[in-house]
Amino acid sequence: MKRVVTLTVNNNSGVLNRITGLFSKRQFNIESITVGPTMNPGISKMTLIVPIEDPAKMEQLLKQLQKQIDVLKVTDITDKRMVTRELALIKVTCPPAIRSEVYSIIEPFRATVIDMGKNIITVQVTGEPSKVEAFIDLLKPYGIKDISRTGATAFVREHQIQETSEQSILQL
Repeated sequence: MKRVVTLTVNNNSGVLNRITGLFSKRQFNIESITVGPTMNPGISKMTLIVPIEDPAKMEQLLKQLQKQIDVLKVTDITDKRMVTRELALIKVTCPPAIRSEVYSIIEPFRATVIDMGKNIITVQVTGEPSKVEAFIDLLKPYGIKDISRTGATAFVREHQIQETSEQSILQL
């Protein structure tokens, strides 16, 4: 099962290296990782997608991540309602004779053509990782020349945060 883990970290050099080093030492794979600044320039947010089946191993990993220098918060949001997005740039073989056919695939996915050559177009698609994967699968028969994916980033849905806060208040 793929787990979605978010980390809030100090924006210091070496943090990413320490996090990935921990995964390497424990022989855990990172399927996807994104890192970006927050509203506070000294703080960054990381989103990791990790394929870990064993709940005990996952719990151990979360505890070890929390102990890392410059890690402020670690949260496994896999079982929560969340918004997840990914961006992919895809170069597709697309001579003029089949352009309308390829465009008929692009349109329903709300993807956009961001560059066009004589026989190749570059398409941008964003959305749930499963949507991006489905889009790529549909373009494969036309010949994907290159692809670049950002990896997933995620947030817990707002109404869930409020429900949790309200439940905490009611328990008091």
